[in-house]
Amino acid sequence: MEAESLQTVFDSAFSGINQAREAFTPQLRPREIGTITSIATGIAKVSGLPGVGFDEVLKFPGDIYGIAFNVDADEIGVVLLGDYWHLHAGDEVERRGHVVDVPVGDGLIGRIINPMGRPLDGKGPVVSRTRLPVERPAPPIMDRAPVAVPLQTGIKVIDALIPVGRGQRELILGDRQTGKTAIALDTILNQRDQNVLCVYCAIGQRASGVAKVIAALRENGALEYTVVVVTEGNDPPGLAYMAPYAATSIAEHFMEQGRDVLVVYDDLTHHARAYRELSLLLRRPPGREAFPGDIFYIHSRLLERATHLRAKLGGGSLTALPIIETEAQDISAYIPTNLISITDGQIYLSPSLFELGVLPAVDVGKSVSRVGGKAQRAAYRAVAGDLKLAYAQFEELETFSRFGARLDEDTRKIIEHGRRIRACLKQPEFAPVSVPAQIAVLLALTARLFDGVPLEQMADAEKAVREAAADIPDGVTARFDSADKLSDEDRKNIIAIAREALERFIPEPDEIGLEAGSKAALTEKE
Repeated sequence: MEAESLQTVFDSAFSGINQAREAFTPQLRPREIGTITSIATGIAKVSGLPGVGFDEVLKFPGDIYGIAFNVDADEIGVVLLGDYWHLHAGDEVERRGHVVDVPVGDGLIGRIINPMGRPLDGKGPVVSRTRLPVERPAPPIMDRAPVAVPLQTGIKVIDALIPVGRGQRELILGDRQTGKTAIALDTILNQRDQNVLCVYCAIGQRASGVAKVIAALRENGALEYTVVVVTEGNDPPGLAYMAPYAATSIAEHFMEQGRDVLVVYDDLTHHARAYRELSLLLRRPPGREAFPGDIFYIHSRLLERATHLRAKLGGGSLTALPIIETEAQDISAYIPTNLISITDGQIYLSPSLFELGVLPAVDVGKSVSRVGGKAQRAAYRAVAGDLKLAYAQFEELETFSRFGARLDEDTRKIIEHGRRIRACLKQPEFAPVSVPAQIAVLLALTARLFDGVPLEQMADAEKAVREAAADIPDGVTARFDSADKLSDEDRKNIIAIAREALERFIPEPDEIGLEAGSKAALTEKE
């Protein structure tokens, strides 16, 4: 009985194999194979492959990929996306039949990857069901909505005087070592519990600098809602060129799901240099500063993808903070002027303010936000206009007073008030300030409550007002997040809380007289 059942099993198995063999028809699949004719730094020249298209992925020996960048009649200029030291002239090259793409999705949140989507954090492969091309057309005008919601950076000087909205492109520029990355990092840290995902894209940075940024994100719990895309300085220029486009595709996937995303490009100076290097190696004609003629276009098509989608498409937004490094404070150089004309405003960091210890070193006079003011909360708008005017007057008069001119009482008051504005706008790194605390400090400034506080005590006085902001009634703080303007009663309540917090910092009249008398005595002796 057992032998018969075994025979039946074998018969059914063999009959199934026969049916499969008869049904199988071999198919010939043509493959295009080319040959490397020459290798240079980060590029290869390839012959053959007559059907290759622009931006198509090509596979080289050793699992190395490249992008078809120059498609000429007799050869192809390929940008290599990996270590190419083992490649030689005569090696075979194979078409992949698709453009370069990157994995996207929730599996990338909290991960550190390269622009190809390969993990760099040692946590295993990236889990993703979807891939998107790194180069995608920007959303059409009809799919966009006005920028209407603020993106709070947690930095007082920016949120009050140079506000950024969700869907805006705000350039951060300044000389090296002036705190550009610090502003972008503070903005990422402030998005905690704000329902904003972040993508930090490091382009050609030193490995030590990238490690510091990742450590800061991890220590402050920001890596939980951030994707980090990294190319280091020793990576091939092709990866540095591709990095911001890959980061934008990752961010766009979240935006199309109706989520708010912040993407930081650190920095596009290295991106432009990588593209210049590739273009010169591929014998493209150089233009101004040896950059190719389409250098403006590579950044405009990148930043044009940042937008706020209309409600029917989910209402998601993509806010871009590109960073640019200037040389000797020259913001009228080629790449900075390109980016200034593409973006919706700029935050300029001044080396002279940095040297004076004014951190963040934002030069309010040269900084502007062309869009964010529309999205700024009404509570900020009520105080920010007066503050910006008073600060601008102070900067002009401070320059004038350095010549040793005698100052009248009104001028002296403007300068003293301006010094206190500057002191209040100072802020340490990785210490974002909440909206109620910012509005309490700004209202106290406009009400001139700080004018009686000695300059050396300003840091403690400002901290006391921020801590006192916790006593603001919930009904008032609820209006901070809405479009409602602050009523006179709300202002009085906030100013009363701030005045009470500052009482211990304002010296008694006797102390002021005693101090003035001692100064006069010293002057007579001299």
